[in-house]
Amino acid sequence: MGQAAISVVGLSKRFGSVTALDAVDFEVPPGSVFGLLGPNGAGKTTAIRILTTILRPSGGHAAVLGHDVVREAATVRRQIGLAGQYAAVDPNLTGRENLRLIGRLTQLPAARLRPRAAELLDRFDLATAGDRPVRTYSGGMRRRLDVAAALVPEPPVLFLDEPTTGLDPQSRTALWELIRELVRDGTTVLLTTQYLEEADRLATRVVVVNEGRIIADDTPAVLKSRLGNTVIELGMGDEARAVRAANVIAGRLGEPPEREGALLRLASRDGSRLLLEVLHSLDRSQLVPRTVTVRESSLDDVFLALTGHRTRTGPATRLADDPALPGGTP
Repeated sequence: MGQAAISVVGLSKRFGSVTALDAVDFEVPPGSVFGLLGPNGAGKTTAIRILTTILRPSGGHAAVLGHDVVREAATVRRQIGLAGQYAAVDPNLTGRENLRLIGRLTQLPAARLRPRAAELLDRFDLATAGDRPVRTYSGGMRRRLDVAAALVPEPPVLFLDEPTTGLDPQSRTALWELIRELVRDGTTVLLTTQYLEEADRLATRVVVVNEGRIIADDTPAVLKSRLGNTVIELGMGDEARAVRAANVIAGRLGEPPEREGALLRLASRDGSRLLLEVLHSLDRSQLVPRTVTVRESSLDDVFLALTGHRTRTGPATRLADDPALPGGTP
């Protein structure tokens, strides 16, 4: 097996009395998408900031393409691109000027500045807007430009910190496809995300972090199979009926279902049998559900099972993740 693109061993970070990362270990194979997931305050952005040499770890070791992020920080910076949670582009410059500026800052050869900017504007579907000030761009256009800026020096490793937060579904899907193209071309991508669907669609491997510790590390398919292949959702109409139905199900199965208001949720590897048992028990108690939904399990279900709560969804939602960042929570 070849060298890992990113290697993390016993990585820790403390901010005073707050432990943001606690002996974290993982490896990212080259040419893959690696998803780093976690609830509010899990330490995802702290990990990104250490791997990109912005923060020094309190303990442990991390390397990018075999280079230590502390002892060889300058070398690491030449090998990586970073698109953070907030756009790093200048709104008063044009898209083309932003990319050329990044090229100069990253010491791209002068002869490559213009062609590289043109290549990226075309690849990210920004060519027609390339000579407009960035302040006239939509949110999706700015986010694409921000990722393009991270790619100006053609880094083999790209860090994306919540790359699609705030984007509409169409812009999010377009950026997902661009990420897939980068990986097909050999780029290694480590992304943090608040969207479980994003990790499910893009990542070949997922690490779930909770309170600074890794609580799961596997492929999305394996994580979902551990929970159960089928999720049953029962709409009971109102909370009182849902509470009574949950008690009936708990008496039949030995443990209560997850309840969210008037909705009950169960997971099983044998969904057909479970559904028949539950409906029969509820029918005898005169608690027939108003709605029944049967679907495959998702990473959001896994997230709930591992952390005790679901992620928040919706394009306006953001998980404050780093006590060192404005608005972050420990």
